[in-house]
Parts: sequence; structure tokens; C-alpha cells
Amino acid sequence: MNFIVNGLRAVLFGFYKSVFLVKSKALEMVLLDLPGLLFFSTYTLLVLFWAEIYHQARSLPINKLRPAYYSINGFIYFAQACLWISVRLSQSNLAVELSRLFISVISFCAALGFMIYGGRLFFMLRRFPIESRGRQRKLFEVGFVTGICCTCFLIRCIVSTLSADMNAGLDVLDHPILNLIYYMFVEILPSALVLFILRKLPPKRVSEQYHPIR
Repeated sequence: MNFIVNGLRAVLFGFYKSVFLVKSKALEMVLLDLPGLLFFSTYTLLVLFWAEIYHQARSLPINKLRPAYYSINGFIYFAQACLWISVRLSQSNLAVELSRLFISVISFCAALGFMIYGGRLFFMLRRFPIESRGRQRKLFEVGFVTGICCTCFLIRCIVSTLSADMNAGLDVLDHPILNLIYYMFVEILPSALVLFILRKLPPKRVSEQYHPIR
């Protein structure tokens, strides 16, 4: 999912001028907003993973977490599609501003999700005995990833809110360097840091019936 998000963003940067020459404002918004929505889905999947770990550790039911993730993401894509259609039909600035505010709201919700479940998991790990295997590494991973993701989603939330309030677009043809800096801080750099921090994969599970030859 990281590959898809950053691949789409790379294509948009590659055809930067062509995107702004699209006559339909709605189609332009689809091209520019879709990678951000996929970025949201990618990192809320990490929140779901942490929520499942926390609920299992607390002996809480986890059967409703995945349906909640799919339902929330389905609603977000449906609502955003309705906003794109309204931009196409109405041709008014109000629909565009509502779309920017919607991005701001979902970014704030993502940051809140990381604060809640990242914070809960972090403090749960801190209560483990100091000599517990892997405790320090997991504390580092959860703490840094929570901080990085909260920061990038809050930046997106604030900038999207200011953009809607001042009726100014985030993506403008005349300032490609500013756009690159913005997406560097809210998508590219966070993705790279999170992938680097979580680079160590868990060991493969060995079947109980399998006995390696020594």
C-alpha cells in the first residue's frame, strides 16, 4: 500500500503540469486527493493492527475491529466520492471547501487513532518487566511511529483547514517546490521513516509437525 501511495504521488509529480491542465475541477481533485485517501487507509491499517494487539492483551473481543475498519474506510471513500460528484455538478467553491474540510477531519481522526492506540500500547509495554525480551525495541518502535504518524496527520489537518478557510488550494501550478516540501513532510518522509523503523520482520512460524534437520 505504501508502494501504491508513493507510486501515485510520483506519477502526479511527473505529470505535474498536465494534471492542472485537466478542464474538469472534479477530475483534478480526484487525481490530487486519491493518494492522500490511500495514505489514510494504509496507516489506519497500522492502527487496526495495534488495536488488535491491545485488545488481545486485555482479553477484549476483537471480532468488531476489522469490520469497523472496513466500514469507516468505506464510508470515507463513499463520502469523498459524493463530494467529488457535487463539485462536478455544482461547480461552486462551497463543494471544494467542504472536500478540503473533509480531508482535514479524517486526518485529525487518524492522528487521534494513533494517539489512542499507540499511547495505550506504549504504556502497556512500559508495564512489562524490564528484562522482557524485545521490550525496549518495541517501545522504541511504537513510540516513534506514533509520534511520526500523529505529526504528519496533524500537519495535513491544519494545512487543509487553513486552505479551506482562506479558499486557497494546496496544489498550485506556480509553486511546485512548496508542494514537494508539503508532501515530503506529510507523506514521503513519514513513509520512509516508518518503513525504516519497522524494517525487521517477525520470524516465520514453524509448524509443530515440522522438525528442522540438525
